[in-house]
Amino acid sequence: MAGIPHDHYEPKAAWEKGLAKRLPIVGLLYDTLMIPTPKNLNWMWIWGIVLTFCLALQIITGIVLVMHYTPHVDLAFASVEHIMRNVNGGAMLRYLHMNGASLFFVAVYAHIFRGLYYGSYKAPREITWIIGMLIYLLMMGTAFMGYVLPWGQMSFWGATVITGLFGAIPFIGEALQTWLLGGPAVDNATLNRFFSLHYLLPFVIAGLVIVHIWAFHTTGNNNPTGVEVRRTSKEDAEKDTLPFWPYFVIKDLFALAVILVVFFAIVGFMPNYLGHPDNYIEANPLATPAHIVPEWYFLPFYAILRAFDGDVWVVIIASTLTGGIIDAKFFGVLAMFGAIVVMALVPWLDTSSVRSGRYRPMFKWWFWLFVVNFFVLMWVGAMPAEGIYPYIALIGSTYWFAYFLVILPLLGVIEKPDAQPANIEDDFAAKASKGDAGSASPSAQPAE
Repeated sequence: MAGIPHDHYEPKAAWEKGLAKRLPIVGLLYDTLMIPTPKNLNWMWIWGIVLTFCLALQIITGIVLVMHYTPHVDLAFASVEHIMRNVNGGAMLRYLHMNGASLFFVAVYAHIFRGLYYGSYKAPREITWIIGMLIYLLMMGTAFMGYVLPWGQMSFWGATVITGLFGAIPFIGEALQTWLLGGPAVDNATLNRFFSLHYLLPFVIAGLVIVHIWAFHTTGNNNPTGVEVRRTSKEDAEKDTLPFWPYFVIKDLFALAVILVVFFAIVGFMPNYLGHPDNYIEANPLATPAHIVPEWYFLPFYAILRAFDGDVWVVIIASTLTGGIIDAKFFGVLAMFGAIVVMALVPWLDTSSVRSGRYRPMFKWWFWLFVVNFFVLMWVGAMPAEGIYPYIALIGSTYWFAYFLVILPLLGVIEKPDAQPANIEDDFAAKASKGDAGSASPSAQPAE
């Protein structure tokens, strides 16, 4: 597995040999648990198990909740109230599911930022990165459709605004929007479609997660140095790695336990903190909320969507050159989806030969500015589109695209990277000599 020399599963008993010939499931599990893993992984490599937990939590709680939910515009809101008030443990199940979505996105953003900093998207892991971005897109679609299901005011008007974006696509927009809604407006057909897809997509995500794990098990894990595990011999590989079990499994489970303490504290004591109070008002097509706000994890892209209005020069130029086909609304849609596309294309936009940001002094400053910019966009996305906020959103959106399309390609040409360790063993030994081995690996002793 991963081309790294190591011991594979060898069946010994007769029944093991028989099973291995017919269904090699034991060997697959063994090779997965015992896969050689770079021994210098730090705490940013714990988000995979958090994401796995979140996916399992959302599927399990979702299956139970759907037993009591009614996907009809006249009954959906009341059925959610029924879950909260009458179903045994219903309030806890709903709050676990609702806040589980937030934990899911906290973990996925940390996972993405870690990948961007340590260059986990670089060859030979481009396909792993693309699969991860597809999972992220499906997560966004699933979360959006799930937000519609309670049929509160924000559910209804959020669906109206977001589905209205498809109507901005030239020539096919109106037909596409009608097909998506199941009619001319957000109504019962829309709720049924969203309910069906919200129930289906998590299983598609689960399938892609298996492919994602398979992909990085094939190429091997990246690590904080960005230096590949030596594959010249089994002895060299063992000096750079440790088995995934028990070292990293125990480390991941400890991190998950700490995160779950915080998660359950939020679920138990402040479950509605990240929600909007208007969603506890039943949907009313005749009463528009003063300020329509999506869930927090959509806010950066919502800010980018709103940043490009008709007064922005690039929108004016695009509209003039296309004869008005690309108007401000359609340009905003292109910018919102384009922000995700450029992030997916980062394996080809980053021209540096050095994988890890740890050894790229100029890159560090631009990267951390990008992270700050992400949170600024999140903040401004929750603000009204008036006053100074549209200008902040425009600056933040410009930097987002500049980071991927201009800064990363240029840094690969002009940046002088720092010296990298010759191998993972040297990096681990250097940290151990400084008394920092515990943060580099679950094992305090270098593998001999």
